[in-house]
Amino acid sequence: MTNYKVGIFGATGAVGQKFIRLLEEHPWFTINALGASERSAGKKYSEAANWIESSPMPGAISELIVRDCLSSEFNDVDFVFSGLDASVATEIEGEFARSGIPVISNAKNYRTDPTVPLLVPEVNPDHISLIDGQTFTQDNSGWIVTNPNCVVVPLSMTLKPLQDQYGIKSVILTSMQAISGAGYPGVPSLDILGNVIPLIGGEEPKIHAEPMKILATMSEGGLKHADFPIQATATRVPVINGHMLSVVVGLEKKPKSIEEVETLIKEWKSPIAGMGLPSAPEYPIHLFEDGRYPQPRLHADSENGMQTAMGRLRMSNVLDIAFVAMAHNTVRGAAGGAILNAELLVKKGYIK
Repeated sequence: MTNYKVGIFGATGAVGQKFIRLLEEHPWFTINALGASERSAGKKYSEAANWIESSPMPGAISELIVRDCLSSEFNDVDFVFSGLDASVATEIEGEFARSGIPVISNAKNYRTDPTVPLLVPEVNPDHISLIDGQTFTQDNSGWIVTNPNCVVVPLSMTLKPLQDQYGIKSVILTSMQAISGAGYPGVPSLDILGNVIPLIGGEEPKIHAEPMKILATMSEGGLKHADFPIQATATRVPVINGHMLSVVVGLEKKPKSIEEVETLIKEWKSPIAGMGLPSAPEYPIHLFEDGRYPQPRLHADSENGMQTAMGRLRMSNVLDIAFVAMAHNTVRGAAGGAILNAELLVKKGYIK
């Protein structure tokens, strides 16, 4: 396997640091460049970053000089991972793509573009072909792929088997989102300690819209989006890592029993299984039978933080079925998901 040189935007931030930790011993990808704001550019990474990861800063990374996020500064990479803030991502990511440098982004800015895949490899790997319709460069050497909102990843993962088997009519969910999802320094301690905040600004519209694109079917004219209502309530809770969802689903076709649904989930096969992707979990969805599970503190790190956990699967008194789902928000829902996207793009020949 070819070793690819990668760059990271937003390298001093929480997501950028997670990229660095996850890529430290990656068998395919080597970090060659770090980009951040003008405030950090020109400094050694060890001087520019307030390191918040639980493992030590990698020694080789600490000595790298942080660069401005300009394509002329990144001519020694094969592609870049973006952990940029949405306020600057549109301009910077677009400029890199137009310069022939592929961008795999954690930012929201290009997620709604009809030619940009909103990718969860176990759910919609066929959407990668949308890249062929992008026009950043004439030879298609530069393009953008995005990964979804951190709640939408476990939501779309758990809805996919249900959609394929039964069809989905409606979804009601409440998210209980970890404080690491707010970045650093995040939520003030006097707001979150011993408390629950019942609104995360800007979060619910993304939860309503993004699953429609992820669960879309490919057609000759592009994507045919899924079309069912989602009612979401996004809350912040005093948990460090792991977004928990309480989900109730209305189905087009009614299951005969909850045991039928359990079997469906347990026997569901990932379309990327067997491809040899280093970050792909062996069991993308794990269904707990013990009603006390999953729990963020116990299970967020399962399969290196890349597994989606389900539990409390039961018939619903309101719609059809109910369950809880949980995934590590900064790994599966952010940096780890983007790295898995890159691995799939290598396998599909889009990263050369």
